[in-house]
Amino acid sequence: MDATTLGALLVGVGGLASAVVAAIGKRGENAIAAYTNLTTDLQEERDALRLQLAELHSQRAADQAEITRLRIEIARLGGAP
Repeated sequence: MDATTLGALLVGVGGLASAVVAAIGKRGENAIAAYTNLTTDLQEERDALRLQLAELHSQRAADQAEITRLRIEIARLGGAP
């Protein structure tokens, strides 16, 4: 085997190796992108649920205030709450 043939063989092996490395790298890149998208989606969902929970707490406080007001009104009118 002369130097030219050996060189061509090494170039072919090198090309194949770089194609394999590129494919593995692309899989890793896709996995990271998918993980990032999932993380972003989960954070958005968490933020929406926090907002919803805050609204529920606010509504509960308003309901409790209304119940207290109605009990006072019932007692003022002579009824038993």
